[in-house]
Amino acid sequence: MSIERIRALSCWRGEVVAEPLTGGLSNESWKVRDAAGAHVVRLGADFPFHHVSRANEVMAARAAHRAGFAPEVEFAGAGVMVSRFLEARTWGAADLRADPGRIGRYLRAFHRRMLAEVSGPGAIFWVFHVIRDYARTLQAGGSRFAGALGRLRALADEMEAAQVPLPVVFGHHDLLPANFLEDAEGRLWLIDYEYAGFGTAMFDLAGAASNAGMEAGAAEAMLAAYLGEAPDAGFLRAFDAMQCASLAREAMWAMVSELFLAAPGADYDAHARDYLDRLDAALDRYRTDHGKTPT
Repeated sequence: MSIERIRALSCWRGEVVAEPLTGGLSNESWKVRDAAGAHVVRLGADFPFHHVSRANEVMAARAAHRAGFAPEVEFAGAGVMVSRFLEARTWGAADLRADPGRIGRYLRAFHRRMLAEVSGPGAIFWVFHVIRDYARTLQAGGSRFAGALGRLRALADEMEAAQVPLPVVFGHHDLLPANFLEDAEGRLWLIDYEYAGFGTAMFDLAGAASNAGMEAGAAEAMLAAYLGEAPDAGFLRAFDAMQCASLAREAMWAMVSELFLAAPGADYDAHARDYLDRLDAALDRYRTDHGKTPT
């Protein structure tokens, strides 16, 4: 069904050759070649359970291309987006850990440039709302993880109380290592804008660090590069709290996905449990360094 749908798109020039791309946890992607070159076709409906709007994703991807961070969106229609294929290497966690200063500077530029390029109604991403809404969805859906929801709600409240005021930026909000690509010239790219929206820089910073498993020294180097100066104690506490929230959200994303999605090869239960283990370790570090935040 997908290949027929892809072949029927009006954007192709000449004969089309398509092959599926593996590794996605929620969307279906294909590499397509035609007379104009190579392209990536991304198929996916709106996911209201994940707060995902495809119209917002297309807008953000186009804005990111104009800002110099994403490949060109060549075509978009109902449930489909076609982008230029990048000859680039997908990053892993070790790549983010290897040069945290580069990541800090890159995210600083991303947050600054994107504000001038986005358009239309403003989507917002606030991880603590996401966690609470995921908890409602999981409770109503009879998730096998229902017993953990009270703890996760309380954790969200505590980590939200630890945040510090920051300017509003337009963030990516899904900084898994695999969403970073590096081409042969060493240029860094960001892909997958499902969760892009207005928020604070803290979630992108914390997400990059927690998803890559950065040690404290590397994380502080990333923050110093982003801020232009060493972070103070309050900022570090908020950052460590946001890392816990980022890990909790990723675990709950997998729990919710288990109820609604069935991507080939995706093991949502294992993904959730992996991130719950990471959350426990991050929370232990948070308690050791900062104690408990009053809510």
